[in-house]
Amino acid sequence: MSNSTSTQPPEELCPRNILITQQIIPVLYSVVFAAGFVLNGVSGWIFLHVPSSKSFIVYLKNIVVADFVMNLTFPFKILNDSGIGPWQLNVFVCRVSAVLFYVNMYVSIVFFGFIGYDRYYKIVKPLSTSFIQSVNYSKLLSLMVWLLIILLAIPNIILTNQRVKDVTRIECMELKSELGLKWHTASNYIFVGTFWIVFILLIIFYTAITRKIFKSHLKSRKNSISVKKKSSRNIFSIMLVFAVCFVPYHVARIPYTQSQTEPYYKCQLKEILLYVKEFTLLLSAANVCLDPIIYFFLCQPFREILCKKLHIPLKSRHNSENSKTKRGNTIHESTDTL
Repeated sequence: MSNSTSTQPPEELCPRNILITQQIIPVLYSVVFAAGFVLNGVSGWIFLHVPSSKSFIVYLKNIVVADFVMNLTFPFKILNDSGIGPWQLNVFVCRVSAVLFYVNMYVSIVFFGFIGYDRYYKIVKPLSTSFIQSVNYSKLLSLMVWLLIILLAIPNIILTNQRVKDVTRIECMELKSELGLKWHTASNYIFVGTFWIVFILLIIFYTAITRKIFKSHLKSRKNSISVKKKSSRNIFSIMLVFAVCFVPYHVARIPYTQSQTEPYYKCQLKEILLYVKEFTLLLSAANVCLDPIIYFFLCQPFREILCKKLHIPLKSRHNSENSKTKRGNTIHESTDTL
């Protein structure tokens, strides 16, 4: 790096495969952006008609906002990676756009954790009441999450303040001050730690939920097979999307961050870690396309309003089963919005 504050040796500028970094990745991001823009636009429109009557709905709406904003950062990355934009665009991506991308990704991850806890509390402890499940508390908690993650990320914008030395190839780490490099590393560890905590908690919550549902329907023996299948589908669809989109990136992120800030990584390894990071980050970005599908299958009010707006009749049998389920017991009702 050319910046004197960098911890990497300045003479080592690693080569890159232009086909991967400037063609393949931008094309894939373009596909994700187009699909995500449409799907999240429709989701936002539908959720405008869904009343925030439950904490579960409040958290889902926050995920919609986070996904939509994150999706809006993709064009900057696409133009920058393609080499189409001016060097000022590269600086903007390093200082602002990339930071917004991560802010909204981790906001979405945290709210998935809240949804898991909300469902756990409602299904495993259906007779308990708590202020934690109130809509007002959920809104306050949502505001706190946004503020905390933004405050944690803002220094990554402020401390990316070094002058550009070479406009032909700008590395984001070159733009960070010495304190900026340290904050970048520290915030990465905090964000990665947050992800793994949420992921482990989701496994615990949904394991407990599955056991509770299975035990309940083994006792009742009514609609046991169909409800089990539905409950399992609802639970594991969230876990599957979460694991496919986020786990690979968070396995790769720490080694990649170290390769950026530590001097002992060789060029070949740094290049491999770069490609691994880019493709796993693409999987994380693809989450904006999968979340709207989750809304449809897991959130009954969302599904009903969407079908109504599109003039698609819901099956009367399905509605009848839902009505009976809601009249039956609390656990049955909860699986419709799991």
